[in-house]
Order: sequence, then structure tokens, then C-alpha cells
Amino acid sequence: MKPTLFVLAAGMGSRYGGLKQLDPLGPQGQTIMDYSIYDAIQAGFGKVVFVIRKDFEQEFRDKIISKYEGHIPVEVVFQATDKLPEGYTCPADRTKPWGTNHAVMMGKEAINEPFAVINADDFYGRDAFRVIAADLMRPRSRKGDYSMVGFRVGNTMTENGSVSRGVCSKGADDNLTGVVERTAISYAPDGRIVFTDEEGKEQTLDPATPVSMNLWGFTPDYFDFSEREFKTFLDKDINTPKSEFFIPLCVDTLIHNGEATVKVLDTDSKWFGVTYSADRPGVVEKFARLHKDGVYPDKMF
Repeated sequence: MKPTLFVLAAGMGSRYGGLKQLDPLGPQGQTIMDYSIYDAIQAGFGKVVFVIRKDFEQEFRDKIISKYEGHIPVEVVFQATDKLPEGYTCPADRTKPWGTNHAVMMGKEAINEPFAVINADDFYGRDAFRVIAADLMRPRSRKGDYSMVGFRVGNTMTENGSVSRGVCSKGADDNLTGVVERTAISYAPDGRIVFTDEEGKEQTLDPATPVSMNLWGFTPDYFDFSEREFKTFLDKDINTPKSEFFIPLCVDTLIHNGEATVKVLDTDSKWFGVTYSADRPGVVEKFARLHKDGVYPDKMF
């Protein structure tokens, strides 16, 4: 069974002009999403599901989905603040979305096969899709048998400022044991990759340290686990206006409950992203080089 690519795009607005998700960065105006879809098709994915907001559905279908027709089947599901489990009511003043794992939960009715979760505005690279697709197509005999692509932190940096990354720890079996969000990871003057810990001390990260870029591999049983954990989250935080139910929060709970294992998959892919406006010229240059080197054809869709 071919896996599905689940693209988190609900954060996109209806005013497309200024959104980096739709910024034409490739030589023929390709967006970052175009590269992700193209790489997923090459890796063997059989379907794409986008989670978006209902208020820009038609524009999204016209401007985004139409270009993929004839290349891969596409479905759309919707994230909304009032989409809560039975018995829960969204607070009237809630405007902020419930977070990335709530967005994942929206795929339950559309996804019945192993699936990968990605952000709409990150470039993950050909090898990252290859390794996650291969893992999703292997046989499984139990629930909670998941994976994630652990990017080498040295392949996810920008020269134009600091980045936040989920720094992963793993056991001898390469299974994830924890993810710690580290903010303000940057290059030191001597070229080291550093961050400041909770005690205010500078710490050095090996460039090969795995970090999460939100590229996860799940099977459909993850939806049931998520609903259960979301209810626990709501019982505690439903009235906290800015509280969010993130993927690492749910995954970490399942790992520590002994209900899931998450294999950390290595990749040599280099992450691209427009974290800062100063990043854009460099990203445009990198995409141009990838086309020039034959990694991507001039016409992708």
C-alpha cells in the first residue's frame, strides 16, 4: 500500500500574495510545496491530503490543487477551532488554532494507510522523502510503530540569524527517547553551532545531532491515540487562550507510556526555508542550482 503525504497548510491565509508558502522561489515560479509534492511522487507516495481552513477552500483548489491534477490524487480536509471531540465546546473567545496535532487529527476520515506529515513551507529534500517512504512501506505487526526523519542540525541552519529546533535524543536502537525545543540555535564566531541552556550557559551542538523538522511517519492508529490525548489536553487547557496541542507533545506521551516507538531516520538532505527575508536570495540560488544540476526538471507539473 502506497503511503499518503499529509501537508499541514491550515496556517495559510486567503491573501496569498505575501505568504512564504506560495512565494515563487524556483526558476519557473515553483513554490516550496511544489518541490515537496514532486519529491513525494518520486519516492512512491500515492496520495496527498492537505489540511486547510474552510474559508479559503475555493482559492486553494484553484491556485494549488489544480496544478497537481493528473499527477497524484489530492484530497482536502479542514481544521477549525470548533472541531472538538463530542462533549467539548470551543470557548467563544478562542481564535488561535489548536496546534499541529489537532491539524493531524483532521485527516482521520481521509487517511486509511501509513502517512507522513510535513509542513507546507519547509523544503525537506529528495532523500528525506525517500527514507520516510521506505519506512512507511515496511510491514508492521503492532500499533504505535512510528518514525520521524531526524535532520542533522548542521543541515538546517541559516547564516542570517538563529533558528529554533527540536533537538532529539535517541537510544542505541535509534528509537526516539525525547525532543527538547531549543531556541536561538546559531553559529558562533568560530563556526560552532551553539545554543544557551536553561542555566544561561552556552552549549555546543555536534553538526550531526538529529533535530525534528516536523517530518513524521504514522499509521492510522495514531488518530485514536491523538483523540484520547487531545481530550486530556482539553480537560486541562481548554480555557487557556494560547494553548496548543503539538505533535511532539502527543508523541512524547505515547513514548513514555510505552504505547509507541518512534524510529529516528537519518537523512543527508539539507533543509531550506525562508526564516528571514534575507534568506530568500540564497534559497532562490539553491533551487536554481538544483535545476541546473538536473535534480529537478524545468517543468515539474
